Formats: sequence, C-alpha cells, structure tokens
Amino acid sequence: MAVLGSLSAVRAAPWLWRRAAYAAAGLRGLCPGKGYAVGPAQVRTAQSLPTFGFLLDIDGVLVRGHRVIPAALDAFRRLLNAQGQLRVPVVFVTNAGNILQDSKAQELSALLGFKVEPDQVILSHSPMKLFSQYHGKRMLVSGQGPVVQNARALGFKNVVTVDELRVAFPVLDMVDLQRRPKTTPLPRNDFPAIEGVLLLGEPVRWETSLQLIMDVLLSNGNPGTGVATAPYPHLPVLASNMDLLWMAEAKMPRFGHGTFLLCLETIYHKVTGRELRYEGLMGKPSILTYQYAEDLIRQQAERRGWAAPIEKLYAVGDNPMSDVYGANLFHRYLQMTQHERAKELGAGELWKQQPSAAQSCASILVCTGVYSPEAPGSTQPAQGEDEPPFHGHRDFSFSPGLIEASHIVNDVDEAVRLVFRKEGWAS
Repeated sequence: MAVLGSLSAVRAAPWLWRRAAYAAAGLRGLCPGKGYAVGPAQVRTAQSLPTFGFLLDIDGVLVRGHRVIPAALDAFRRLLNAQGQLRVPVVFVTNAGNILQDSKAQELSALLGFKVEPDQVILSHSPMKLFSQYHGKRMLVSGQGPVVQNARALGFKNVVTVDELRVAFPVLDMVDLQRRPKTTPLPRNDFPAIEGVLLLGEPVRWETSLQLIMDVLLSNGNPGTGVATAPYPHLPVLASNMDLLWMAEAKMPRFGHGTFLLCLETIYHKVTGRELRYEGLMGKPSILTYQYAEDLIRQQAERRGWAAPIEKLYAVGDNPMSDVYGANLFHRYLQMTQHERAKELGAGELWKQQPSAAQSCASILVCTGVYSPEAPGSTQPAQGEDEPPFHGHRDFSFSPGLIEASHIVNDVDEAVRLVFRKEGWAS
C-alpha cells in the first residue's frame, strides 16, 4: 500500500490528499494490438442516453504540436452523430495554459472539424477560478502568451507581469549582458508591494523569471529593497501544469512547466534551506482538476437533455505521470463513501460542486505521445534499478499502482472503440 499523505495539489485544501490511497489493484493494462479485454455486451441503439463521458487530453492524444493525429479524426467520426453533435459528453483536459480558453476551443474546432465550445476546454489553470481569496491581491504572473488576459479571466483583478517588474527594477535582471542597464537607475519607492505569485505556464526567458520570482519571495513582495532574513512562510504561490515533459513534433519529449517548477523549487531550497510551498497546485494529476472536469461533464449532459446520470468517466491520455496517475487517483477518491468524502472535504472546502454522480474513472493510455512501449524512457526502470524514475511533481508520492493504466491502446480511436464496446454502443 502506498500512502499519498504527502500529496498537496491544493495546500489551502489539504483534505483532498490526507487519506491514504491503496495501490491500484485490479487495474491491468493491455498490450497494444492484443485486442480488447471486454466481454460481450448488447449493442445499444443510437438513441440511448449516455451514462458515460470522456476526459480527453490534447497534446499527444489529439495533436502533436500543430498537427492533428489522424486517429483523432477517426475517433470523432464515431463520437459525432449524423447532425454533427456529440453522442456522449466530452471535455478536453489539457495541462497547457499559455493560450486563452476561447482560442483553444477555436483551435480544436479547426483541427477536429466540429464546433468545440470554450466550456468544453479545461486549461491547467482553470480551477484557479475557485481561489477567490487571492483574486483581489496584487499578483506577479509568470508564463507566456496572454498571461494578463488569462489571469483576469480567472478572476485576478490586479496582476503584474515579469516584464513589467523588470522594467520597474532593471538592475534585477542581470544574466543577459545585452539587457543589463548601461547606467544605474535611481531606486524606486512608489511600486506597490506584490502580494502573491501566479505561475500559469513555462515562460520564455527562464533565467529572468526565476530571478525575479525569487526576488519577490525573498523580499516579501518588495524586490527593490534588501531583506536580511527571507520571510517564511513566504508569499502565497499558485501554480498550474506540473508536467515535467510533453510531446510535440520532436522525436523526444520537451521540457514542460513541471521542469520550470523543479528549477524554482531547487533554487529556493538551495538559497533558503526551506521548501517552496504552494497554496494551490493544479492541473493533472490534481483531484481538483478532475472534480472540475466532472462538473463540466454534468453541465454538458444537462444542456443536451440527457437525464441519465453520468456514472462512468474515461480519461484518455499519453502521460502516465499526469493522465494515468490523475485518473487513477480520482477513481480512488470516487470509491470513498459519501461520508468519507464529506470528512475529507471538511467545512471550508473550495469546491462547492453538486454531489458526484460518477462512480468510476478509468485511465486509458495511448501510444501516440509521451508514452511509448517500444522506447525506454519515462516509465522504464534505469539499468540496475527496481523502479522507474519518478517524473511526477515533488508533492505527489510515487505509487507504482497509480501509474498503471486500466487499458493501454494504440491511439484515441482505439480508445473510443474500446469504451463503446464496453458500454454496448455501436461504433
């Protein structure tokens, strides 16, 4: 049995992670190409009300970079009816965050050939809407793309970008010789204190962001001043997207925001001797992200007039350390009794969702992205080692059972066919 007591996806809500989770007994993966381990089921008519829904990852499942994976087009031909509407509820759960929700929906619509609504897309930072206690604070935001628009869409009303901070205090950014100030500017005392840090995704200039975020944390939000002793606890930090690696067009995985977080955590610990702490850590594999996704699935079913409760969720992804781990962790949460869940959530929970109708969340791992059964890598033990290297975030304990997928298939089309067969639906 693996204890997940150290999991802390939402430090402000430790109730999500206090309970010990058991190894994922009974979850056995299939080898690609060996068929489906599914018993016979009566094929239902096209008019049947769905009682299941899909949580689909995007990168490595539907697309590689800007190119759609051909199997994704086949999958959606099965998922859409003759009128071009989804036959079952589907939400897209990505750990990407350097794009607007509306833009991501438009991008998916163009690639997949049907209308994807913005409220079907969950970005890594979408659950930050729940952290209203920080929405009025002056927050330093790190990332790239429309970071200010994203922060404001999440509810944060007073944000400062890393570039704005660098302009206000030019002597802080000293790595790039070409950007160093030619003269020493006068010190400023009119810059309002920063009250927290938002990490929405990987930035472009890591050295600048790492330096200035450290300056803010060590100075208690006043980077133009010197502080003899670093304050601890430090200012609140909210972060999303813990993926160490992700898959684009390159043959090997690329660094993700999890790598940036690892750098920041390591530097902070080396400088202060203390652990960098998060008030909120979200995106897959956080339970909060899956609760958020389940609620959108429920709302989607209600809008379509599907009265039957959505009792089964199928999470399709390419990354064992985020997609599979998160789905299995959420499945374990769903197996708790209502009394146990209530005890876990406590009185001051962030999440005010309706009682969950979902009874299970099955993880389906595809071989079109980070995971590849033919190449040693993220899930293979190093030579002479009993366990593979753990690519998950520091605040998530390694549990081999939680990275073991319910099913392993070649691609997302095979995943949809598998689920339809399990549910007795014609594909």
